[in-house]
Amino acid sequence: MPIALLQSLFSASRAGFFIGIMALACSASGLAYGATADICDAAAARASAESGVPRDVLLAITRTETGRTREGRFAPWPWTVNLAGKGRWFQSREEALAYATRAHGDGARSFDVGCFQINYRWHNQHFESIERMFDPLENARYAARFLTRLHAEFGDWSKAAGAYHSRTQTHATRYRARFERIRKRLAGGDDEAVGPVTVTRRPAEEAREATVRANSYPLLQRAEAVGRRGSLVPLVARGRALIPLGDGS
Repeated sequence: MPIALLQSLFSASRAGFFIGIMALACSASGLAYGATADICDAAAARASAESGVPRDVLLAITRTETGRTREGRFAPWPWTVNLAGKGRWFQSREEALAYATRAHGDGARSFDVGCFQINYRWHNQHFESIERMFDPLENARYAARFLTRLHAEFGDWSKAAGAYHSRTQTHATRYRARFERIRKRLAGGDDEAVGPVTVTRRPAEEAREATVRANSYPLLQRAEAVGRRGSLVPLVARGRALIPLGDGS
């Protein structure tokens, strides 16, 4: 669905209802990739209109967090979970929720969910439940509030994006570079795949929890983000690719 069409949809008062129906329909019937991929953009557009956070900032953040290339298109994905450095893109909301709920029941607390990869350990108190964290609009609204606070602190959306990822300067700088590259491509109307980025290992406080292993999940075609309390899996560790990139890497 083109971005221009999303804008027109959100000019109506029933925009939130549209997101809910879209999410339920895609989850229940397994609609085409493109329909589900549009859910995060729809939520981002709505959250932008409500919060004043620039729409391109939210669109770039959700792609930096969950973007992947399928069917020739680089787009975010709402049914994502990152647990202990291992990212998964699930086919449906039910599958993603079941996975996160099971992990929580097994004692996991540091895992990231949804379009904007909100971390349960650090942010769950702002949601009624794990299920509500997966709601695309609630996920986007919280991300927008968080970015608003960071912008007030740093006075710059790019710096706010870096802090959204990490307070560690090295990780924030690397994330910002990717965020800005995606943001620039969106401004130019280029929604195709963004080339892979070389990233560092996870921060030390979370590296102890990470289990590095090959991921053969069928939907996981390309990982395009950095590991922390909010992004999907690292692409490399000690110079070795963690996930096949589908291009011979």
